Amino acid sequence: MTMAPIHGNRLPRILGAALALSMLSLTAVRAGSPGPAAEPSAGEPLAPDLDAEPAAAQAKESSRAPSSQELAGNSLAQFIVHHATVHYVDTGAVGSLTRWRGGRPESICPVTAGLDPAHNDFITARIRALAAEVGAPVQSDVRCKGNVQVLFTARPEKAMAAVMKSAGESLGVRYLHQIDKQLAFSNTHPIQGWYLTTSGGSAILNSDPGLLGAVDLLPLWPLVIQTGLSGNPGYGGIVWVILVIDTPKVEGYATEAIADYAAMVALSVVQSPDHCDPLPSILDLMSPSCGGRQKPTSITAGDLAFLKALYYRNTGLGPSLSRDDIQANMRQQFNAR
Repeated sequence: MTMAPIHGNRLPRILGAALALSMLSLTAVRAGSPGPAAEPSAGEPLAPDLDAEPAAAQAKESSRAPSSQELAGNSLAQFIVHHATVHYVDTGAVGSLTRWRGGRPESICPVTAGLDPAHNDFITARIRALAAEVGAPVQSDVRCKGNVQVLFTARPEKAMAAVMKSAGESLGVRYLHQIDKQLAFSNTHPIQGWYLTTSGGSAILNSDPGLLGAVDLLPLWPLVIQTGLSGNPGYGGIVWVILVIDTPKVEGYATEAIADYAAMVALSVVQSPDHCDPLPSILDLMSPSCGGRQKPTSITAGDLAFLKALYYRNTGLGPSLSRDDIQANMRQQFNAR
């Protein structure tokens, strides 16, 4: 199914719909909350009655280097395909990959809503720290307008029904049932997400976010495959990410693990992250494909090596490293450990 690109003059309405979703999610969670929760610990499960002191949110790399078995064969190549851009579209081995490129519209500003203040602040700070660690552009002002929105709600389907009603018409798609499928929320996955991406070169870096031209809406878990993207799908930038997290379904997971999962999918356009590659990833956290394999508790060495390669020499003025070069860069990082 071909999806029409979204044009820049509609972008403010899209972002307005995202803000509406934020408020809806926050209201839904507060409605079911018995009152303020105590401060959380990064290593303890998400739950309303945590009483430990919050841990630091600084980025920290896994101390375990990948084994030779995890790096055998084409495991690195598959890891990159499953972690970057739209793997339903062939960008080839030398094409650029989509990332945050910097400038006014493409510098990361995370915000978290729907939990108690300590959890919200921890997850936001953790995403900022990981982004800075890998070299992604981060807005220095912590009071910036959020373009990476992490929303926790006990009723995600209700929140998404409201945003679909307002955003579906605002996107200007000729056939509204198509955008419904792009925005559709599935109860299958505890964490749902959507990206807005744009093509174009360095001219967009100082543009107002509402004047970027055509943009594409890409789901974390696509129900339809987009074949009508607005530009070269392998050479563009991320301008907005929203993650909607079904709070009851992530209870029992460590706060740090949820934050790291959110950071991984916010920093690279990931679609259908259920592969369980030989090289471990935080994306394995909720992957049924992993079966009984031990799940990571934080971002892995593979994840960080990939992200550091993706953002290597990121100036916003040129393409990312190619997939082949990212693979070589990751091997260099592993060999240096």
